[in-house]
Amino acid sequence: MESIVILLIEDNEGDILLTREALGYGSIRKEISIVKDGWEAIQFLEKKGAYKNAIMPDLILLDINLPKLNGHEVLARIKSNPQIQHIPVIMLTTSSSESDILKSYQNHVNCFITKPIEADNFLETVAAIEEFWLSMVQLPKK
Repeated sequence: MESIVILLIEDNEGDILLTREALGYGSIRKEISIVKDGWEAIQFLEKKGAYKNAIMPDLILLDINLPKLNGHEVLARIKSNPQIQHIPVIMLTTSSSESDILKSYQNHVNCFITKPIEADNFLETVAAIEEFWLSMVQLPKK
């Protein structure tokens, strides 16, 4: 069975550690790539500079509050690029703002999830994302 490649676009070290931990469980083989700002995310996805050999992800976990380019800007770039617009994007953020939710869906996010504050709840949420998106959903083939 081939590995599922996940791109985590997140600048908070604590959230990176918790997400990696949560994704470490389960029977599905995963490779997790991490970028910590919006500009780096675009470079990765467009295979530019240091990322010219990057493996395209099957799934993207995207935070809104990022340096250089915010999550909304990254999402808009992803969904306007025919080469990568098919990749499902999950907005995983601390925001529960109606304007952030609406803007995300207007930019064609696949789903919007507000990060729980408690570590145990965060781990459960990421595990649920994995269960749904990697076990139940049919992702596009590369």
